[in-house]
Amino acid sequence: MAALGSPGHTLRGLLRELRYLNAPTGRAYRDTAAYRYLMKAFRAHRVTSEKLCRAQHELHFQAATYLCLLRSVREHLALHQEFHGKGERSVEESAGLVGLQLPRQPGGKGWEP
Repeated sequence: MAALGSPGHTLRGLLRELRYLNAPTGRAYRDTAAYRYLMKAFRAHRVTSEKLCRAQHELHFQAATYLCLLRSVREHLALHQEFHGKGERSVEESAGLVGLQLPRQPGGKGWEP
């Protein structure tokens, strides 16, 4: 994983993933338990002074790791839906996948001169 960035950026990314997850249900993502938990955790681990806060950094690292997981799962599902096998294909469909065309007979199948 790359650099963590700011906690606000990580929180916005997590909320974006929550919106993607709740889009098919039609429910607002703010009504979910996951949203309430995230907001409670980020508010509880806010740094209010200039001291080093290990718990805040630990929460940020866990949140960034979870964001990476959610994003990767979403992208994996999108790729799987696009490229998963569709069963047995005809010769014409297989040729079309690689950009080829089958030769055509002038009179159709069974054409005799």
